[in-house]
Amino acid sequence: MSDVNKNLCEENHFRDFYTKNLQAASNFAFYKCGDSAEALDLVQDAFAKIWENCSKIDFDKVRTYLFTSVNNLFLNTVKHKKVVLNYTKDVPNLDRNNQSPDYILEEEEFRIRLEKAIASLTVAQREVFLMNRIDGKKYREIAELLSISQKAVEKRMSGALKILKSKIENIQSF
Repeated sequence: MSDVNKNLCEENHFRDFYTKNLQAASNFAFYKCGDSAEALDLVQDAFAKIWENCSKIDFDKVRTYLFTSVNNLFLNTVKHKKVVLNYTKDVPNLDRNNQSPDYILEEEEFRIRLEKAIASLTVAQREVFLMNRIDGKKYREIAELLSISQKAVEKRMSGALKILKSKIENIQSF
């Protein structure tokens, strides 16, 4: 059956769509936010939104709708975090000390610093870096997916690598 004749509201078609797109959507969300739990929440919310609006969405455009939904949900989360951050700045006596244990294995410390370094990248840099390093996508493919030039991908990757190198070089050896 061609996609044109598929109805997204039929459970088996929705399940097929979900199964085929869950990993790609999860990766996309992770590249945006840098947190696997938050990424899963974004993706599940996007799929729920698609299910709720299944009769209004053209099956041929549902994949685009999924990624657009994930991106919009991410942007809404960022806006919410800014509001929370502004509130915490205004409220005195909050414990902002989030220290890790003093005695931690070197490997665990490296993993934590790497995650923090990746999280410190801009969304654009993190997205390009993870698409290249995790998904193994070439710069040309990334440029097509993000609708930007290959030169822009190269610039983002270069910036990401500089930041990561500077942050990871500061790791002390035991």
